[in-house]
Amino acid sequence: MTQAASVTAAVLIIGDEILSGRTKDQNISYIADYLSKIGIDLREARVVPDVTAEIVAAVNALRPRYDYLFTTGGIGPTHDDITADAIAAALGVEISEDPRVIYLLLERIKPEDLNEARRRMARIPHGAELVKNRISAAPGFWIGNVIVMAGVPAIMRAMLDEVGPKLATGTPVIVETIAAGRLPEGAYAAPLGEIAAAYPELSIGSYPAFRDGGFHNELVVRGKDKTKLASAAAAIKSMLTELAKARA
Repeated sequence: MTQAASVTAAVLIIGDEILSGRTKDQNISYIADYLSKIGIDLREARVVPDVTAEIVAAVNALRPRYDYLFTTGGIGPTHDDITADAIAAALGVEISEDPRVIYLLLERIKPEDLNEARRRMARIPHGAELVKNRISAAPGFWIGNVIVMAGVPAIMRAMLDEVGPKLATGTPVIVETIAAGRLPEGAYAAPLGEIAAAYPELSIGSYPAFRDGGFHNELVVRGKDKTKLASAAAAIKSMLTELAKARA
């Protein structure tokens, strides 16, 4: 793992089941949290259907813009698992059955059970590095700056653990969460905006939640400069204290 000043990434979620609502995506939030902890900034996330042209267009829109593009979904044995072919088309490389994957599959299943459906999972774009799958054998792959992983959350996480140590990373993001209690957003919106303007290198947000019969707001400060983050957090806490006194 090497470290750079700033490393960026995008996530592409592939699957009709996500867009239909049948399957609730769990991967974006996990990837975002994982990358944040190792100093990679997730800048964009998209969801596309199981349509080759849509996948190719999204891959070619995202991969030039960011250091890494992570994809999830569409690398299984069924007819709608078309991600590998779409990635090959997007990158302009050939794709064929990879003997390395056949070997991995035969470590888990009998030769007579290696049917045509399972062999689909061995189709890998030429020049790709395999991403180990310690859960169910069939690997993902990494080609260029595109890292292709399974859609099943547990398998995706195992694959992310495999590639994580190999990624170039930047300065990790520091996060501080400040409780605003029952102060309404309208009460602190203006002074919070002034603080955010004074610290443009930080991300400062307000996140309301409704529970126990009322709003409980939290202010979140994110950034890579520890000193500036501490200063902004102190300013926010002071502002909230003054507002609370005025409303008492």
